[in-house]
Amino acid sequence: MRKKLYSAILLAVILVQAAAFPAFAKEFDYKSKEFKAVASQFSCTCGCGQDHYECDPNTCNLTVEFKKDLVDMMNKGMDKDEIRAYYIGIYGEEILTAPEKEGFSLTAWVLPFVALGGAGTALVFVIRKWVRKKGQANGQIEEETGRDEVESEILSSIIDEERKKYL
Repeated sequence: MRKKLYSAILLAVILVQAAAFPAFAKEFDYKSKEFKAVASQFSCTCGCGQDHYECDPNTCNLTVEFKKDLVDMMNKGMDKDEIRAYYIGIYGEEILTAPEKEGFSLTAWVLPFVALGGAGTALVFVIRKWVRKKGQANGQIEEETGRDEVESEILSSIIDEERKKYL
């Protein structure tokens, strides 16, 4: 009985110690894929137009400090979403390489494409209407229908003659 009690206490102490001080905590560096996922979601503020993972540290000293802060945060146990929320709180959504997929950000990115599509469709209808009006004003539509019937009869007779030659 005592043996079971000691075993249970020992197991509890080991579990508490493992939870409080993880022995196998992963250390992140600049080459890990987790770091790439975190760093590539932020735009560099030096004006190069790249994300912080791709920005060249030889020409941009802003990215060196930013990457160092990211690695420190990741090694302290912060995950990708917590780091993202932290930097959005400081810099706003302008630091993100891609907009948030909710709320006004989504509307602001989608609305120009919807407006361009609607304007293109309206332009097609307006041009068709102008072409019809111009054709009716010149009287070409009535002439073309009569001309089309005559042309189709001539073409069909030519086709019949060619068929008779070869068949």
